[in-house]
Amino acid sequence: MRRSGKAQRARRLLMLLPVLFSAPVVSWELAGNMAVEGRAFFQSPLDPRQYDNDYSISLEPEFSHQWDDGRQSFVFRPFARLDRHDDERSHWDIRELQWIYAGDGWETRLGVGKVYWGVTEAVHLVDIINQTDLVENVDGEQKLGQPMAKLSLEKDWGTLDFFLLPGFRERTFPGAEGRLRSHPRVDPDLAEYESSAEDRHVDYALRWSHYIGEWDMGVSWFQGTGRDPLFNAAFTSQGELVLAPYYEQIRQASVDVQATLGEWLWKLEAIYRAGEGDGFHALTGGFEYTRVGIMETQADLGIVAELMIDERGDDATTPFNHDVFLGLRWTANDAQSLAILAGAISDWENGSTLLNIEASRRFGQAYLFTVQMRSWLNVDENDLQYVFRQDDYVQLELARYF
Repeated sequence: MRRSGKAQRARRLLMLLPVLFSAPVVSWELAGNMAVEGRAFFQSPLDPRQYDNDYSISLEPEFSHQWDDGRQSFVFRPFARLDRHDDERSHWDIRELQWIYAGDGWETRLGVGKVYWGVTEAVHLVDIINQTDLVENVDGEQKLGQPMAKLSLEKDWGTLDFFLLPGFRERTFPGAEGRLRSHPRVDPDLAEYESSAEDRHVDYALRWSHYIGEWDMGVSWFQGTGRDPLFNAAFTSQGELVLAPYYEQIRQASVDVQATLGEWLWKLEAIYRAGEGDGFHALTGGFEYTRVGIMETQADLGIVAELMIDERGDDATTPFNHDVFLGLRWTANDAQSLAILAGAISDWENGSTLLNIEASRRFGQAYLFTVQMRSWLNVDENDLQYVFRQDDYVQLELARYF
């Protein structure tokens, strides 16, 4: 019988409580945000159980303190969202719960944490430590907390990171009433694993990172349960046709490089992944050129261009297999931190195109207002984005930071 993910997270939290309460009593620091979010869809849903608009509230506080002259610290950052319609999007998670010890030329972290790898804008191929929290956003930027033990060694020739990852986090998926989902929907309760240990499999990862002049680079290795599931057709006990996630064991080698050459940023991410099937290569790379002080103002304008290639072609589990991203990034550099990113990802073989606009602006010192709009155009029926063909939407969020 598969164990409840919530029960496992509760046990891990209890295991770390002695570390917290054995520390000397010192002052705590509180930060974080609470937000109200609204989504409005421009078309009727494909499934009558889905909604035309939605709103939700979220809370993400962060509690932290340091002791031992700053050598030791503790961070606790939970997250919770309450959604009006989708029970699966109403969820909570521990994004971080870590004890950190910084030695001379080394650092260790123990608990639940988040790690980001990568340099490109449109797709993050090398970012594999944390699982995607897909109910938050389909762009894959939001991640679930990952149980881990991490050791970092800082040397003149670079930084070595060793990761032990005891326990796997399943990807979240929208429920039957949720929007921005597949048809048929994914039922995470029917998840299966290649490993007999299922979500208790222990993964590991290694990474070397360094910078030489204008060049930043990283080389990584991961072995364990793949974060990107495959899907098999299945039926629920009520006879509904659904998709069941299948998590295979993989090995992935990757490299990411970024060069800062004046007003140019050159970026590359490349991976080789092997699993149950044949191994494959994939890469994404390009540039960002920023013109500082356009038209004699304090604003900056950047042009972003990236290429995405997956050796599997139409058999890839991602829609971005032979695509190009073109975008503009405008930054006002004003007191309100106004910024806009607008771009499109287009498949040069079938013409499927995703338009994306993101904008943000601060109000005062505590409030941040963000707007996001997405539209899918000319989506080919064989493209994996075909399920979103009637899901064009605009999202508004007002966050209060403290």
